[in-house]
Amino acid sequence: MKLTLRVWRQKNAGADGAMSTYEVDGISSDMSFLEMLDTLNEELILKGEDPVAFDHDCREGICGACSLVINGDAHGPERTTTCQLHMRSFRDGDTIDIEPWRASAFPVVKDLVVDRSAFDRIIQAGGYVTAPTGAAPEAHATAVPKPDADLAFEHAECIGCGACVAACPNGAAMLFTSAKVNHLNVLPQGAPERETRVLDMVAQMDDEGFGGCTLTGECATACPKGIPLVSITSMNKEWLRATRKVARK
Repeated sequence: MKLTLRVWRQKNAGADGAMSTYEVDGISSDMSFLEMLDTLNEELILKGEDPVAFDHDCREGICGACSLVINGDAHGPERTTTCQLHMRSFRDGDTIDIEPWRASAFPVVKDLVVDRSAFDRIIQAGGYVTAPTGAAPEAHATAVPKPDADLAFEHAECIGCGACVAACPNGAAMLFTSAKVNHLNVLPQGAPERETRVLDMVAQMDDEGFGGCTLTGECATACPKGIPLVSITSMNKEWLRATRKVARK
């Protein structure tokens, strides 16, 4: 395939950025999107030009490092991570726009790389899970109902890629935060810090400058791991319950 790529280039967070146009040829439909970018970078390096900076790590859809807006969609036209998007989703002669996540809480580091450390600080605000020291407890000592276990696993699938923020018209991080809150709060091991966890994580999310959630649902649509929109409403209930409990003290 021969493709025209319009790629966002920006030297650093303080510099102005702009779209640059490149032509790539000989692209196989079996290539992943990142392999296609590797091909572009090889050509740029051979020409003595600066390669396009983009985030990647495992390239297996697990780590959440890859983060591109492709033709206006977070991760591209398929509901998957950018690294698992293949060029068979495009046609010969296509023009593809490639941009970084767009959110004030995700400042551009260079080109397509953004700083997502705001997510790390939200997780850190959640604190710890109380666990007694000593020998490992018997596996069946703490019974967890199957629906609760399934719900916890569903939310634990979040890989923190940030597609929810990039897709949200408000730049909200509610889906990410709710996934991190709910996957601990539904389990008995997370019960001791249940109230402080949701209050502190939501407060940190607000401090990071993410937008407000209006439940448009774009976040859940873009999520490559299928975190449901109901996760947000569940966290809202947790937050209200915790707020009322704190007010009564």
